[in-house]
Amino acid sequence: MGKSGIILLALVLSTSCQAQDNRETQQPARQVGGPCEGCEALHEYGDKQLTPTDTLPGFHPEAQDKLKITGIVYLPDGKTPAQDVVLYIYHTDETGIYPTRGDEKGWARRHGYLRGWIKTGADGRYTFYTTKPGTYPSRSEPAHIHITVKEPDKNEYYLDDFLFEGDPLLTPKVRQERPERGGSCIVAMQRQGNTFVLNRNITLGLHIPDYTPR
Repeated sequence: MGKSGIILLALVLSTSCQAQDNRETQQPARQVGGPCEGCEALHEYGDKQLTPTDTLPGFHPEAQDKLKITGIVYLPDGKTPAQDVVLYIYHTDETGIYPTRGDEKGWARRHGYLRGWIKTGADGRYTFYTTKPGTYPSRSEPAHIHITVKEPDKNEYYLDDFLFEGDPLLTPKVRQERPERGGSCIVAMQRQGNTFVLNRNITLGLHIPDYTPR
């Protein structure tokens, strides 16, 4: 083999080894927050223009146990308001079931129609108007409200469900099992007129697996 052939062979082998090294060092994308069944429902708001406030079906002047759920979403430093964060919530009706009308599509078939979406503004604040959910007919869990979050640069992931202080099913064991994803999820109901106000601030990334701050 001539000198030029040897040089060419060396170049081919070098390129091949480099490509092999790149394939071996590439890691699959890490999923923030771990497995999350149904989290894709966060994207099912259609052509709705998201704002920092949403009113769920069933909230009206004559409704019983009306709730105003509000708070501020913070960046991982726990101080800076987080903008353009989408929150999705859904919950049961007062009988403890996820009600449907029969024409639901996607995850609405399981989550029901008592669900809503917001997107935070510059102040990080969010507000949902809804009604208090009931406990599952099996009474296997405390009454709760599910919540999913989507930051601009991350996949959607779930936070700890809203739980209600004073619920008889909110036992010490249940409290201890809460990982406090995003911060404490146990909220007290403060009456204001004919509405109960629940305040919960959320810190992004807090106790979230595989989370890397912006």
